[in-house]
Amino acid sequence: MTLLFIRIFFVVLSSVVGFLIGGIYNYEIMGILFGALGAASFIVLEMMMKQVSVRGLSSVVFGLLFGIIMAKMLADILHLLPYGETFHASLRVILTIFFSYLGAVIALRGKDEFNLIIPYVRFRRTDSKENVVLLDTSAIIDGRVADIYRSHFLSGRLVVPRFVLHELQRLADSEDDLKRQRGRRGLDILRAMQKDTTVDVRIHEDDLPGEHEVDLKLVKLSKILEARFCTTDFNLSRMATIQGVEVLNINDLVNSVKPVVFSGEEMYVHVIKEGKEDNQGIAYLEDGTMVVVTEGRRCLGQKIKVVVTSVLQTQAGRMIFAKAV
Repeated sequence: MTLLFIRIFFVVLSSVVGFLIGGIYNYEIMGILFGALGAASFIVLEMMMKQVSVRGLSSVVFGLLFGIIMAKMLADILHLLPYGETFHASLRVILTIFFSYLGAVIALRGKDEFNLIIPYVRFRRTDSKENVVLLDTSAIIDGRVADIYRSHFLSGRLVVPRFVLHELQRLADSEDDLKRQRGRRGLDILRAMQKDTTVDVRIHEDDLPGEHEVDLKLVKLSKILEARFCTTDFNLSRMATIQGVEVLNINDLVNSVKPVVFSGEEMYVHVIKEGKEDNQGIAYLEDGTMVVVTEGRRCLGQKIKVVVTSVLQTQAGRMIFAKAV
Protein backbone atom coordinates (compact mmCIF):
# COMPACT_ATOMS: atom_id res chain seq x y z
CA MET A 1 0.00 0.00 0.00
CA THR A 2 2.84 2.36 0.85
CA LEU A 3 4.52 1.65 -2.48
CA LEU A 4 1.28 2.42 -4.34
CA PHE A 5 0.98 5.74 -2.48
CA ILE A 6 4.54 6.68 -3.41
CA ARG A 7 3.88 5.90 -7.08
CA ILE A 8 0.68 7.99 -7.12
CA PHE A 9 2.47 10.87 -5.40
CA PHE A 10 5.29 10.65 -7.98
CA VAL A 11 2.82 10.83 -10.89
CA VAL A 12 1.05 13.84 -9.35
CA LEU A 13 4.33 15.61 -8.62
CA SER A 14 5.61 14.97 -12.16
CA SER A 15 2.34 16.34 -13.58
CA VAL A 16 2.72 19.49 -11.50
CA VAL A 17 6.30 19.95 -12.67
CA GLY A 18 5.18 19.38 -16.26
CA PHE A 19 2.44 21.99 -15.79
CA LEU A 20 4.92 24.58 -14.48
CA ILE A 21 7.45 23.95 -17.25
CA GLY A 22 4.71 23.91 -19.92
CA GLY A 23 3.37 27.19 -18.55
CA ILE A 24 6.60 28.89 -19.53
CA TYR A 25 5.81 28.17 -23.16
CA ASN A 26 1.99 28.44 -22.78
CA TYR A 27 1.53 24.66 -23.20
CA GLU A 28 0.18 23.75 -19.77
CA ILE A 29 -1.90 20.78 -20.96
CA MET A 30 0.99 19.32 -22.91
CA GLY A 31 3.24 19.80 -19.90
CA ILE A 32 0.85 17.89 -17.65
CA LEU A 33 0.55 15.11 -20.24
CA PHE A 34 4.30 14.75 -20.71
CA GLY A 35 4.88 14.86 -16.96
CA ALA A 36 2.33 12.09 -16.30
CA LEU A 37 3.62 9.94 -19.18
CA GLY A 38 7.19 10.41 -18.03
CA ALA A 39 6.30 9.37 -14.48
CA ALA A 40 4.41 6.32 -15.75
CA SER A 41 7.42 5.32 -17.83
CA PHE A 42 9.70 5.59 -14.84
CA ILE A 43 7.31 3.50 -12.74
CA VAL A 44 7.32 0.78 -15.38
CA LEU A 45 11.11 0.95 -15.44
CA GLU A 46 11.23 0.71 -11.66
CA MET A 47 9.05 -2.39 -11.70
CA MET A 48 11.42 -4.00 -14.19
CA MET A 49 14.42 -3.33 -11.90
CA LYS A 50 13.41 -5.59 -9.02
CA GLN A 51 16.59 -7.65 -9.38
CA VAL A 52 18.97 -4.69 -9.18
CA SER A 53 21.52 -5.21 -6.41
CA VAL A 54 22.38 -2.68 -3.73
CA ARG A 55 25.89 -2.31 -5.14
CA GLY A 56 24.46 -1.66 -8.59
CA LEU A 57 22.16 0.97 -7.11
CA SER A 58 25.11 2.56 -5.31
CA SER A 59 27.01 2.87 -8.56
CA VAL A 60 23.96 4.45 -10.22
CA VAL A 61 23.72 7.02 -7.41
CA PHE A 62 27.39 7.84 -7.88
CA GLY A 63 26.82 8.26 -11.61
CA LEU A 64 23.83 10.54 -11.00
CA LEU A 65 25.85 12.76 -8.68
CA PHE A 66 28.65 12.95 -11.20
CA GLY A 67 26.17 13.75 -14.00
CA ILE A 68 24.50 16.52 -12.00
CA ILE A 69 27.86 18.13 -11.26
CA MET A 70 28.88 17.99 -14.92
CA ALA A 71 25.52 19.43 -16.00
CA LYS A 72 25.84 22.33 -13.57
CA MET A 73 29.37 23.13 -14.69
CA LEU A 74 28.39 23.11 -18.36
CA ALA A 75 25.21 25.12 -17.70
CA ASP A 76 27.19 27.77 -15.82
CA ILE A 77 29.57 28.08 -18.78
CA LEU A 78 26.72 28.35 -21.31
CA HIS A 79 25.02 30.93 -19.10
CA LEU A 80 27.59 33.41 -20.39
CA LEU A 81 25.87 33.33 -23.78
CA PRO A 82 23.65 36.38 -24.45
CA TYR A 83 20.29 34.59 -24.32
CA GLY A 84 17.25 35.02 -22.11
CA GLU A 85 16.69 33.44 -18.72
CA THR A 86 13.98 31.19 -20.13
CA PHE A 87 16.45 29.66 -22.56
CA HIS A 88 19.04 29.06 -19.87
CA ALA A 89 16.48 27.51 -17.48
CA SER A 90 15.33 25.06 -20.16
CA LEU A 91 18.93 24.30 -21.10
CA ARG A 92 19.79 23.58 -17.48
CA VAL A 93 16.93 21.08 -17.19
CA ILE A 94 17.90 19.33 -20.44
CA LEU A 95 21.57 19.12 -19.50
CA THR A 96 20.75 17.79 -16.03
CA ILE A 97 18.52 15.04 -17.42
CA PHE A 98 20.98 14.12 -20.17
CA PHE A 99 24.10 13.96 -17.97
CA SER A 100 22.25 12.24 -15.11
CA TYR A 101 21.20 9.47 -17.47
CA LEU A 102 24.63 9.25 -19.07
CA GLY A 103 26.42 9.18 -15.70
CA ALA A 104 24.10 6.51 -14.28
CA VAL A 105 24.50 4.24 -17.31
CA ILE A 106 28.28 4.60 -17.46
CA ALA A 107 28.62 4.00 -13.72
CA LEU A 108 26.42 0.91 -13.89
CA ARG A 109 28.34 -0.54 -16.81
CA GLY A 110 31.71 0.19 -15.23
CA LYS A 111 30.81 -0.54 -11.62
CA ASP A 112 33.74 -2.95 -11.35
CA GLU A 113 36.10 -0.01 -11.89
CA PHE A 114 34.63 2.26 -9.19
CA ASN A 115 36.31 2.25 -5.80
CA LEU A 116 34.01 3.92 -3.31
CA ILE A 117 34.48 4.53 0.40
CA ILE A 118 36.90 1.62 0.76
CA PRO A 119 39.69 1.98 -1.81
CA TYR A 120 40.48 -1.72 -2.28
CA VAL A 121 36.88 -3.03 -2.38
CA ARG A 122 35.37 -2.93 -5.84
CA PHE A 123 31.79 -3.26 -6.94
CA ARG A 124 31.18 -6.85 -8.00
CA ARG A 125 28.41 -9.06 -9.25
CA THR A 126 26.04 -10.40 -6.64
CA ASP A 127 27.04 -13.97 -7.51
CA SER A 128 30.77 -13.36 -6.89
CA LYS A 129 32.75 -12.77 -3.71
CA GLU A 130 35.62 -10.36 -3.29
CA ASN A 131 38.68 -12.04 -1.76
CA VAL A 132 39.97 -9.62 0.88
CA VAL A 133 42.27 -10.88 3.63
CA LEU A 134 43.06 -8.54 6.53
CA LEU A 135 46.44 -8.95 8.22
CA ASP A 136 46.87 -8.40 11.93
CA THR A 137 50.05 -7.42 13.75
CA SER A 138 51.06 -10.97 14.66
CA ALA A 139 50.72 -12.24 11.08
CA ILE A 140 52.91 -9.42 9.73
CA ILE A 141 55.61 -9.88 12.37
CA ASP A 142 55.54 -13.66 11.84
CA GLY A 143 56.51 -13.08 8.20
CA ARG A 144 55.37 -16.44 6.81
CA VAL A 145 52.22 -14.97 5.23
CA ALA A 146 54.21 -13.60 2.28
CA ASP A 147 55.68 -17.03 1.48
CA ILE A 148 52.26 -18.66 1.85
CA TYR A 149 50.78 -16.06 -0.53
CA ARG A 150 53.49 -16.67 -3.13
CA SER A 151 52.81 -20.41 -2.99
CA HIS A 152 49.13 -19.69 -3.91
CA PHE A 153 47.78 -21.42 -0.80
CA LEU A 154 46.41 -17.99 0.15
CA SER A 155 44.48 -16.08 -2.51
CA GLY A 156 42.95 -12.63 -2.64
CA ARG A 157 44.11 -9.14 -1.78
CA LEU A 158 46.11 -8.67 1.41
CA VAL A 159 44.97 -5.59 3.32
CA VAL A 160 46.66 -3.95 6.30
CA PRO A 161 44.35 -1.60 8.27
CA ARG A 162 45.85 1.72 9.25
CA PHE A 163 45.34 0.99 12.97
CA VAL A 164 47.45 -2.19 12.60
CA LEU A 165 50.19 -0.10 11.02
CA HIS A 166 49.98 2.32 13.96
CA GLU A 167 50.34 -0.58 16.39
CA LEU A 168 53.49 -1.73 14.57
CA GLN A 169 54.82 1.82 14.84
CA ARG A 170 54.09 1.91 18.58
CA LEU A 171 55.94 -1.38 19.02
CA ALA A 172 58.89 -0.09 17.01
CA ASP A 173 59.08 3.00 19.26
CA SER A 174 58.71 1.02 22.49
CA GLU A 175 61.33 1.25 25.22
CA ASP A 176 61.21 -2.53 25.63
CA ASP A 177 63.93 -4.11 23.50
CA LEU A 178 61.87 -7.18 22.56
CA LYS A 179 58.81 -5.12 21.55
CA ARG A 180 60.97 -2.68 19.61
CA GLN A 181 62.63 -5.53 17.73
CA ARG A 182 59.26 -7.10 16.89
CA GLY A 183 57.83 -3.79 15.69
CA ARG A 184 60.80 -3.05 13.45
CA ARG A 185 60.71 -6.57 12.05
CA GLY A 186 57.01 -6.14 11.20
CA LEU A 187 57.63 -2.81 9.45
CA ASP A 188 60.55 -4.27 7.48
CA ILE A 189 58.48 -7.29 6.39
CA LEU A 190 55.57 -5.07 5.35
CA ARG A 191 57.89 -2.83 3.33
CA ALA A 192 59.37 -5.87 1.59
CA MET A 193 55.89 -7.16 0.76
CA GLN A 194 54.93 -3.80 -0.78
CA LYS A 195 58.01 -3.87 -2.99
CA ASP A 196 57.32 -7.46 -4.10
CA THR A 197 55.27 -7.31 -7.31
CA THR A 198 53.95 -10.83 -6.76
CA VAL A 199 52.21 -9.83 -3.49
CA ASP A 200 49.05 -7.72 -3.72
CA VAL A 201 49.05 -5.81 -0.43
CA ARG A 202 47.26 -2.51 0.31
CA ILE A 203 46.85 -0.14 3.26
CA HIS A 204 43.29 0.53 4.42
CA GLU A 205 43.08 4.16 5.50
CA ASP A 206 39.73 4.30 7.34
CA ASP A 207 39.62 3.88 11.10
CA LEU A 208 36.83 2.75 13.43
CA PRO A 209 36.57 5.55 16.02
CA GLY A 210 33.97 3.69 18.09
CA GLU A 211 36.51 1.02 19.13
CA HIS A 212 39.81 1.36 20.97
CA GLU A 213 41.21 -2.19 21.02
CA VAL A 214 43.02 -3.21 17.85
CA ASP A 215 41.63 -6.76 18.01
CA LEU A 216 38.05 -5.53 18.29
CA LYS A 217 38.60 -3.12 15.40
CA LEU A 218 39.96 -5.95 13.27
CA VAL A 219 36.96 -8.19 13.95
CA LYS A 220 34.50 -5.36 13.30
CA LEU A 221 36.23 -4.33 10.07
CA SER A 222 36.20 -7.96 8.89
CA LYS A 223 32.43 -8.01 9.35
CA ILE A 224 31.96 -4.71 7.51
CA LEU A 225 34.07 -5.80 4.55
CA GLU A 226 32.84 -9.42 4.65
CA ALA A 227 36.52 -10.31 4.66
CA ARG A 228 38.70 -12.95 6.25
CA PHE A 229 41.65 -12.05 8.41
CA CYS A 230 44.97 -13.74 8.91
CA THR A 231 46.65 -14.09 12.31
CA THR A 232 48.86 -16.25 14.50
CA ASP A 233 47.11 -15.18 17.72
CA PHE A 234 45.21 -18.16 19.11
CA ASN A 235 42.95 -16.15 21.45
CA LEU A 236 42.07 -13.61 18.75
CA SER A 237 41.34 -16.44 16.33
CA ARG A 238 38.98 -18.08 18.81
CA MET A 239 37.20 -14.80 19.65
CA ALA A 240 36.67 -13.95 15.98
CA THR A 241 35.39 -17.44 15.16
CA ILE A 242 32.79 -17.15 17.91
CA GLN A 243 31.56 -13.91 16.30
CA GLY A 244 31.19 -15.56 12.90
CA VAL A 245 34.32 -14.17 11.23
CA GLU A 246 36.35 -16.47 8.99
CA VAL A 247 39.89 -16.68 10.34
CA LEU A 248 43.05 -17.91 8.64
CA ASN A 249 45.43 -18.96 11.40
CA ILE A 250 48.93 -19.57 10.07
CA ASN A 251 49.74 -21.91 12.93
CA ASP A 252 46.73 -24.07 12.04
CA LEU A 253 48.03 -24.31 8.47
CA VAL A 254 51.50 -25.25 9.66
CA ASN A 255 50.13 -27.89 12.04
CA SER A 256 47.97 -29.40 9.31
CA VAL A 257 50.93 -29.97 6.99
CA LYS A 258 53.31 -31.38 9.58
CA PRO A 259 54.41 -34.97 8.87
CA VAL A 260 52.38 -37.66 10.60
CA VAL A 261 54.15 -39.46 13.41
CA PHE A 262 52.91 -42.84 14.71
CA SER A 263 53.47 -44.60 18.00
CA GLY A 264 56.43 -46.97 17.78
CA GLU A 265 58.20 -44.89 15.12
CA GLU A 266 61.90 -44.27 15.68
CA MET A 267 63.66 -40.94 15.06
CA TYR A 268 66.74 -38.98 16.03
CA VAL A 269 66.36 -35.79 18.07
CA HIS A 270 68.70 -33.31 19.72
CA VAL A 271 67.88 -32.84 23.43
CA ILE A 272 68.40 -29.15 24.17
CA LYS A 273 66.92 -28.58 27.63
CA GLU A 274 65.44 -30.20 30.70
CA GLY A 275 61.77 -31.07 31.03
CA LYS A 276 59.38 -30.49 33.91
CA GLU A 277 59.82 -33.99 35.30
CA ASP A 278 63.10 -35.16 36.82
CA ASN A 279 63.98 -37.56 34.03
CA GLN A 280 62.60 -35.64 31.04
CA GLY A 281 64.40 -33.88 28.25
CA ILE A 282 63.01 -31.53 25.60
CA ALA A 283 63.82 -31.64 21.91
CA TYR A 284 62.31 -30.02 18.82
CA LEU A 285 61.78 -31.27 15.30
CA GLU A 286 62.69 -29.13 12.29
CA ASP A 287 59.09 -27.93 11.98
CA GLY A 288 59.06 -26.75 15.62
CA THR A 289 57.13 -29.67 17.10
CA MET A 290 58.13 -30.25 20.73
CA VAL A 291 59.31 -33.73 21.69
CA VAL A 292 59.20 -34.72 25.36
CA VAL A 293 61.81 -37.46 25.86
CA THR A 294 61.43 -39.75 28.87
CA GLU A 295 64.81 -40.49 30.46
CA GLY A 296 66.28 -37.82 28.20
CA ARG A 297 67.73 -35.49 30.83
CA ARG A 298 70.92 -37.58 31.06
CA CYS A 299 71.41 -37.01 27.31
CA LEU A 300 71.19 -33.21 27.49
CA GLY A 301 73.06 -31.63 24.56
CA GLN A 302 73.26 -34.91 22.66
CA LYS A 303 71.58 -36.26 19.56
CA ILE A 304 69.93 -39.52 20.50
CA LYS A 305 67.62 -42.15 19.05
CA VAL A 306 64.11 -42.24 20.49
CA VAL A 307 60.95 -44.24 19.92
CA VAL A 308 57.56 -42.47 19.86
CA THR A 309 55.22 -43.56 22.64
CA SER A 310 52.27 -41.20 22.03
CA VAL A 311 51.22 -38.06 20.16
CA LEU A 312 49.09 -35.37 21.79
CA GLN A 313 47.19 -32.94 19.53
CA THR A 314 46.10 -29.73 21.26
CA GLN A 315 44.55 -26.47 20.05
CA ALA A 316 47.92 -24.79 20.44
CA GLY A 317 49.79 -27.43 18.45
CA ARG A 318 51.14 -30.98 18.64
CA MET A 319 53.36 -32.64 21.24
CA ILE A 320 55.24 -35.88 20.78
CA PHE A 321 56.14 -38.09 23.72
CA ALA A 322 59.05 -40.42 23.18
CA LYS A 323 61.45 -42.66 25.10
CA ALA A 324 65.19 -42.80 24.70
CA VAL A 325 66.40 -46.05 23.19
